[in-house]
Amino acid sequence: MRPSPNDYSLQAAGYVGLVPEEDILPVLQDQLDKTVAWWRTFPESAARTVHPPYTWELRQALHHIADAERIFGYRLLRIARGDQTPIQGFDENPYADTTLELICSLADIVTEFACLRQANLIGLRSLPPAAWDRWGTASNVRVTVRGLAYILAGHVRHHDAALRKRMTS
Repeated sequence: MRPSPNDYSLQAAGYVGLVPEEDILPVLQDQLDKTVAWWRTFPESAARTVHPPYTWELRQALHHIADAERIFGYRLLRIARGDQTPIQGFDENPYADTTLELICSLADIVTEFACLRQANLIGLRSLPPAAWDRWGTASNVRVTVRGLAYILAGHVRHHDAALRKRMTS
């Protein structure tokens, strides 16, 4: 079942809007299978490339996608387990800046994302139906598990579209 606008914040509506499907689990699995397979074709020589108008290197963009998967997955876990403690937001830009210090290949970054997505899928598949409607507060806004699952997929679709523009131009 698709989330209602009450399941996520106005700022996340763009991500959720990128996912018209009714069943989110096949979408998340498809991203793990097909999107990750495409990312694995990126040559290591492209890691430090910036494609204007974008300002991040390719490796920063991929790290950002993995970081967001980890953070959104953490939020999903806490809310699914009934934790009502407000969850702080994060600023993606300092995260992206510090990824420049990391020593890892593009393949490692893609593998990190794949492992995080697999873990999130396992967690989502194990949820009882009632857990999908549990809500919590993240970044000072109300969000449900259902909303977060769609945000996970929409975030990847958003950035994958930008990657496709970058890598084909």
